Amino acid sequence: MKIFSSDEINAIQQYTLHDQGISTRHLIENIGESLALEIITNIIPEHRLVIFAGPDLNGAYALTAARHLCLQGFHPQAYLFNIGGNKATAECVAARDRLLEDCGDQVLTEITSLRFVMPDLTGDVTIIDGIFGTERQTPLSGGYQSIVRYINDTGARIIALDVPSGLLADSTESLINRNIIHATLTLAIGMPRVGFFMRENAELLGKWKVIPVDFSQVALERAPWKYRLTEKAEVRMMLPPRDPFGSKADFGDVCLFAGSYGMMGAAVLCARGALRGGCGKVTVHAPKCGYVIMQSAVPAALYESDSGDLAINRIELRRNYKAVALGPGMGTADATIDTLEAFLKTANANSRPLVLDADALNCIAIRPALIDCIPVKSVITPHPGEFDRLFGRQHSSYARLLKAIEIAQKHSIIIVLKGHFTAICRPDGKVVFNPTGSSALATGGSGDVLTGLIASLIAQGLAPELAAIAGPYIHGLAGELAAQQHGTYGTTAEDIAEFIGRAIKSIMD
Repeated sequence: MKIFSSDEINAIQQYTLHDQGISTRHLIENIGESLALEIITNIIPEHRLVIFAGPDLNGAYALTAARHLCLQGFHPQAYLFNIGGNKATAECVAARDRLLEDCGDQVLTEITSLRFVMPDLTGDVTIIDGIFGTERQTPLSGGYQSIVRYINDTGARIIALDVPSGLLADSTESLINRNIIHATLTLAIGMPRVGFFMRENAELLGKWKVIPVDFSQVALERAPWKYRLTEKAEVRMMLPPRDPFGSKADFGDVCLFAGSYGMMGAAVLCARGALRGGCGKVTVHAPKCGYVIMQSAVPAALYESDSGDLAINRIELRRNYKAVALGPGMGTADATIDTLEAFLKTANANSRPLVLDADALNCIAIRPALIDCIPVKSVITPHPGEFDRLFGRQHSSYARLLKAIEIAQKHSIIIVLKGHFTAICRPDGKVVFNPTGSSALATGGSGDVLTGLIASLIAQGLAPELAAIAGPYIHGLAGELAAQQHGTYGTTAEDIAEFIGRAIKSIMD
């Protein structure tokens, strides 16, 4: 699913009107009816229904939804902000007039003066926020700030149409949360916006759901995109079919440089992620202290001993593996950083993509010049803390995303920026958000499983940029399936690895 900016959505809408030979009012009518039907499924019967409409497109949607609610037997009270009596657009005026015609003037209060008294919103009430949607691209000011703060202070249940009023759909920078509606539910029109995937906006959006719009498929397919959301069918097409006559030699081999004294669990989890991901042969290169642990905990994996007793002192490839991953539990000892530096320089010279996570990234953060040694098309998988240690502290998730886009382009690497909606930042400047997963994934070792899984997919023939998309999707789905059995609180990284096979099966089926 492509995610477009407000300007791009407007262009798609205009193309749709021309392509389908319909008017803007006809489109508003369809959207308003769809919103009303969704509102009906989400309102509490004993609640009063109060609708606030602005003077622009979102107001037209809100007033049209109010009319359909009336026609379905509900009794909403709508308030239209049309300060001065001449601010409403033609579409908003048309929606207002049709509401009055079909439902009578008792359902609508039109506010034309700055001197007005807000309605009583105490008690059991559900508020429909249709003041401003994506058509507004500047922060709220003046009276609208006061209106939003008044609504928020009521503590009422709020359903926002399109986006919560005051939220800029294409950016989260320079916004003050108290000047933005805090919705319980947001009904996104047509598609989600990039702001929906930022952590700071979660409390503003509440839960969100997309209300489908019959946009022109030609327009959607032709429109360029910067952001999109991974879909199940897309991942299914990425995964290589399993040859029924294949042997383990046909399904790739991966080498994992992982583990140190006290951190061998990370190596175990990484290896399990790689094996459950379908890789034919998995070799774990670890210090001598990891021998018994690896051979006992992951007997299906090969163990390759490092010369170091407690940490990895030498990173070299003893044969030409299909994929190589480094980092989980590896530690940041001086000898480890030294050998990582030498290996990165060799891999860079040979243009060999790698998967780098956890302590490999922490080693690079200690020696920042190594960033320039990361081979092109490599996949790095930082969580926000690791990212900030590498590239500087970021003041918001949106700023961090923009920085990740910049770094991915500058170094021609793929950055899997982990989070609730993991963002896969590509060298071409485009971003793919991952929709699967839940807080069940927020457990120690979860990222190690993901590292092994991505490396496994690369070993089986996926290009790094595709493995970086498919891996988080499968990993998140495995977490969801594990949580169904163990609960969100009780899911561990071992459970996530255990359910990878079932996640892949559900995708392929």
